[in-house]
Amino acid sequence: MRLKTVFAMLLLSIIVAFAEKPDKNEEPEPDFAERAKKLIAQMTLEEKVSQLSYTSPAIERLGIPAYNWWNECMHGVARAGKATVFPQAIGLAAMFDREQMSRVAVAVSDEARAKHHDFVSRGKRGIYQGLTYWTPNINIFRDPRWGRGMETYGEDPYLTGELGVRFIKGLQGDDPKYLKLVATAKHFVVHSGPESERHRFNAEPTAYDFLYTYTPHFEKAVKEADVYSVMCAYNSYQGTPCCGNVELSSLLRDQWKFKGYIVSDCWAIKDFYDKSAHAVVPTKEEAGAMAVKAGTDLNCGDTYPALVSAVKQGYITEKELDVSLERLLIARFKLGLFAPKGEVKYENIPYSVVDSEIHRLLAQETARKSMVLLKNENKTLPLSKSLKRIAVIGSNADDLEVLLGNYNGFPANPVTPLQGIRQKMPNAEISYAPGCKLAEGLPIFEAVPASVLYADAGLKTQGLNAAYFNNLDHAGQPLKTRIDANIDFIWETTAPFKDLNADAFSVRWTGFLKVPETGKYALGGEAFSGMRLFIDGKKVIERFDVHHPKKEYEYLDLVAGKAYEIKIEYRQENTDYPIMRLLWEKPQKDLMQEAISLAKEAEVIILCMGISPLLEGEEMKVKVDGFSGGDRLNTNLPATQTALMKELKKLGKPMVLVLLNGSALSVNWEQENIPAIVEAWYPGQAGGSALADILFGDYNPSGRLPLTFYKDISDIPAFIDYNMKGKTYRYFGGTPLYEFGYGLSYTEFEYANLSMPAAISTGSEITVSVDVKNKGDRDGEEVVQVYLNRDGSLEHAPLKSLVGFERVFIKKGETKKVVFKIQPKELFTVTASSQKVVQPETILISVGGAQYSKARQDQKKVMSKQLVMKGAAVVL
Repeated sequence: MRLKTVFAMLLLSIIVAFAEKPDKNEEPEPDFAERAKKLIAQMTLEEKVSQLSYTSPAIERLGIPAYNWWNECMHGVARAGKATVFPQAIGLAAMFDREQMSRVAVAVSDEARAKHHDFVSRGKRGIYQGLTYWTPNINIFRDPRWGRGMETYGEDPYLTGELGVRFIKGLQGDDPKYLKLVATAKHFVVHSGPESERHRFNAEPTAYDFLYTYTPHFEKAVKEADVYSVMCAYNSYQGTPCCGNVELSSLLRDQWKFKGYIVSDCWAIKDFYDKSAHAVVPTKEEAGAMAVKAGTDLNCGDTYPALVSAVKQGYITEKELDVSLERLLIARFKLGLFAPKGEVKYENIPYSVVDSEIHRLLAQETARKSMVLLKNENKTLPLSKSLKRIAVIGSNADDLEVLLGNYNGFPANPVTPLQGIRQKMPNAEISYAPGCKLAEGLPIFEAVPASVLYADAGLKTQGLNAAYFNNLDHAGQPLKTRIDANIDFIWETTAPFKDLNADAFSVRWTGFLKVPETGKYALGGEAFSGMRLFIDGKKVIERFDVHHPKKEYEYLDLVAGKAYEIKIEYRQENTDYPIMRLLWEKPQKDLMQEAISLAKEAEVIILCMGISPLLEGEEMKVKVDGFSGGDRLNTNLPATQTALMKELKKLGKPMVLVLLNGSALSVNWEQENIPAIVEAWYPGQAGGSALADILFGDYNPSGRLPLTFYKDISDIPAFIDYNMKGKTYRYFGGTPLYEFGYGLSYTEFEYANLSMPAAISTGSEITVSVDVKNKGDRDGEEVVQVYLNRDGSLEHAPLKSLVGFERVFIKKGETKKVVFKIQPKELFTVTASSQKVVQPETILISVGGAQYSKARQDQKKVMSKQLVMKGAAVVL
């Protein structure tokens, strides 16, 4: 490591250590509740209501500044410009590493605090600039078809709860007086698709599944992490929309003693009266009143302004509004938003932490820990560094989108798999070809080049006429005009000109497009925050969405030599990373033949396949077979990719498959025919470097699957079925392709001396220990997993359940004793009367590393012992 890097790390650690040290002489915490009550007493009804929406305006006469409650930091500070981007949440889960989750969360919250204070210093208090973060998503990834599953910590409530607690604590900080950030556990409580039905769907799981699968991790978030915010879900639960469901808010506040505030999912309250959604009430006033009375304090959306008339019409009282408003003001006090300058220790975090070298190194370490070695036949991996000719093939090899996932920030120096391999092997010839489309109907984009754009009808001046306006609406005279060669701009935190308002400007480009060959073109763009595209006066694309920036496109039949009039309008609205790119895909040449030609000359083929955040995600408009509304219709790898790999297989070359995706894939042919497979997820900004470290042996892979990879989607029940029977490793009775907890290593671990009591009393802690030896020839980390198996006599009982895990580094030849303390709350079952109890019974405790999968009929190295729990049942 360079001396400069070491010095930077040392300096930053000193700064952070100083900032984190509590002041022993600080005054007792003021009564935030009393201060909130005094402010509320001075407000008019209109002022009170204004503070219940996510865009809360200033009340200057009371010294209340404007505040926007919406922010995201799922795997790094999102949508607010430069930030360190860690692996997507599903990749974080694959680490099975509590300590690393804590380190990531602290880094993210450091950047969040630094960015907030920088924004405020510039007078910016808009969306994605506050301290209230709508993270983490701890829903259970119960079905691999759900497009948002990548945002979760997988299919197991124990793993989700353990990692969620660490992430929440890391975000909220350890100060006894002030919160570092507010974290938000979402989406409460039974929510996991389908995306297309989420505004009207009614989830009706069994009482057993509600208590055993859908709520334990939320309960941990409240009781163990003191999460200060919970977001209610779009869908209904047992016939009532979650954000208007008194039963759910009572569970939070009365049973679990939740002390924070509840925020609606965005525009979820609108669904209460929208005739195409839940439509449980006829008006905005009744919808707002219903939500507030059910405990939803803050509205992400535009319904709560109607609460003024709701009070006047008698649907709700002003006193009932005061309850929610008090909770929200207390949260702002606890964040130090009204504190004197210098009183909150987190103000000391310097802006230099943002995408700092320390955080970049942490992102690389995290990405390495997240990747899972699924297959390594005949020790194909690691690859030799003496290789001279390597073919890297696949659309995901050099795509920034698959590094970043969704809900992401923008790193300064991202490294794609192709770049990472080239950096790792500077003396080798690394050839690249996409080989095929990622999926039929999904273009391979590139910027529209200047050579086909013209500013005049005579096609004599190349480029496009650009008019830059100091407003959002392209109104009046432009501030600047010029000819831009093409449209491929990332302005980051600046505007194209110094005298242009960086937070509110618009651009209009006009001219002509002349294509070189007749055929079908995908034409579109990427804009953050909004764009329109017109061809010959017809609007082709319109997208204005600061929340979910995505590429938009349409397929058009264009004729060579014809001049098409083109107009593009862009709007930048308070976005800290303005982007405008005019993109296309030309009629495709023979992509497969290009890849085969390169592969013939290579010593090894590295395939970068999978899917993309352009295909799976939140409520998306996807026009690709196998995908719908952001969800997946099946778990197959798109046929374009398997067809290419089958042709490459005929060359007889060594092949390594790297999967980049956010959900399970049924790679059945690939498992049978490709000797080495690595699951890399959406690995964040350092994904390419981390992958190269693993492929070439500089890091021993140690990730584990946080979800089941099924052989076929027909193996499990329907997507809309919220009962757990037949889904996830706990209830799936078939043979998976790869099971939950599975992952290989370049070394081999051996288990011995399992120790645990033969009997305990119900309600007692169970101590389990085991010796783990690294008997291979490499140092490595093992994820030791503990499962509970019941005898099958209990109705609804899972086949097995994770009740403990530890990630342990063991040097070659070394043995370590790993000790687990299994708490009674992990041993409960549910009675017919819906009580959570630990009852007398005989259970089986199994300990192992899940390195060997029954899917390949290999013997798993697992040790098991029976344990008898005696005594009376203990109600939890």
